Amino acid sequence: MKNILEFIENSALKYPDKLAVADEEGGLTYGQMERLSRQIGAWIYEKTDGVRNKPVAVLLDKKPGSVAAYMGVVYSGNFYVVLDAEMPASRAESILGTLNPVAVVTDIGHMEKALELSRNGVDEDGCHGQEGENKEVFRILNLDELDTSADQSVLDAVRSRAIDTDPVYALFTSGSTGVPKGAVVSHRNVISYTYWYTEAFGIDESTIFGSQTPFYFSMSVSDLYSTLKNGATLYIIPKAYFTFPMKLMEFMNTYRINTIYWVPSALQIVANYKLFQYAQLPELKKVLFAGEVMPTKPLNYWIQNLPDAMYANLFGPTETTDICTYYVVDRVFADDEPLPMGHACNNCDVFVLDENGREVSPEIDPETGFSREGELYARGSFVALGYFGNAEKTREAFVQNPLNPYYPELVYKTGDLVKYNRYGELVYVCRKDYQIKHMGYRIELGEIEAAAGAIDGIRSYACIYDDAADKIVFIYEGRKKDETELLKAFQERVPHYMEPNRFVRVTSMPHNANGKIDRKRLKTEYAQHV
Repeated sequence: MKNILEFIENSALKYPDKLAVADEEGGLTYGQMERLSRQIGAWIYEKTDGVRNKPVAVLLDKKPGSVAAYMGVVYSGNFYVVLDAEMPASRAESILGTLNPVAVVTDIGHMEKALELSRNGVDEDGCHGQEGENKEVFRILNLDELDTSADQSVLDAVRSRAIDTDPVYALFTSGSTGVPKGAVVSHRNVISYTYWYTEAFGIDESTIFGSQTPFYFSMSVSDLYSTLKNGATLYIIPKAYFTFPMKLMEFMNTYRINTIYWVPSALQIVANYKLFQYAQLPELKKVLFAGEVMPTKPLNYWIQNLPDAMYANLFGPTETTDICTYYVVDRVFADDEPLPMGHACNNCDVFVLDENGREVSPEIDPETGFSREGELYARGSFVALGYFGNAEKTREAFVQNPLNPYYPELVYKTGDLVKYNRYGELVYVCRKDYQIKHMGYRIELGEIEAAAGAIDGIRSYACIYDDAADKIVFIYEGRKKDETELLKAFQERVPHYMEPNRFVRVTSMPHNANGKIDRKRLKTEYAQHV
């Protein structure tokens, strides 16, 4: 197999009338998905004069038809970039400025937004011109004006020239400089990754996913492509239901959701409101999570109320397609005990290097119960091609394997600090940029957050560091706590130099569009008040 479109075509052959992707308003069967994707592909090919391996931005809501649009881009011989209709205009403009896409695919509902993003000039034919010597033009394509009579015979010629290292999509992540970086992911990346995901979690035609994450977030790659490969069904959960959690439970039962892959913040909603007191999820058999650290206390609530389900902690960046290590929960953890990241996925290898570039041994320090820490590196078929139009950042992150001086081998520096536990499993410490220097000690804020996991009455929390004031600020959502009581709880779990210097209670913890706690916003709002 060399092309992800074979996933759809094989499933359409086996299950032509089975729902592939759906929401409350309806969905597309595999037969419909393939037909519509081909029509869109031929139409895009015609409108873009048959270019190959160029970026095509897609500005649509998260709907079943948007998946057909993504696949249509791939059928046209190009790769797609998902634009969020709700993202700030400045971010969308930055992405488009980096891409110079040959087209933006949208619909009538988002045409005004598309035109707003192309204020530099749209001519009467729908072409958008950007000033500058090396700038290309892109076309705005309205799916509501799809020409279903476009010649599909060109698609065979497009496929005949395709290879497995051609790009499928580029997903833009936040850059440390504030400029988004577009990780370019190939067919080989997605195919290799999807085969592992399918095998590891037993995904088959009976799987019914409840999709939480946006399509522009790398986690969506896992449930979407494993659905398409295996003839499964993916239901798009309305975003609003994570604000009205009883509706969320009703949705999952109505559509008999048996597998979920959510960010921990979404799982915490169920635990925080103790929803299993009011509703059960009898069909749910697999609970997978990634994207941020999963606090153990709310996970234990899930396990106590849904004891027969599989629970798995997945870890990895967009640059490894989605995941590079995972851990299926197979033992009991205390509420303040961190979950491990586990081991590398099949056909993906990871290793840990210290500050001097030496490999960290799994040998355990008897005093701490862990190995030394170091930075996690990943290698293998999951590793993306690099960042689109950003050679400098690509060179910084995609590097020659430091352990292999003999032949070219690019690996990815994740920027994540990890260590081994006594089971030989990897344990997450923090991002390198979450490390602080406080009272002369190097501290990982993630370790302080882990200690908060067992404190009663706290539903969600995060630590930030005010550099100017040299203070650690603990921000939490939940029952109001006496600061003396909170400090005592931390004193029982962390050294003196890791105790928070200030406690802030918020009515609601802010989350970014991916569902993660918005730490940048917390720092902006609260560090300046310390």
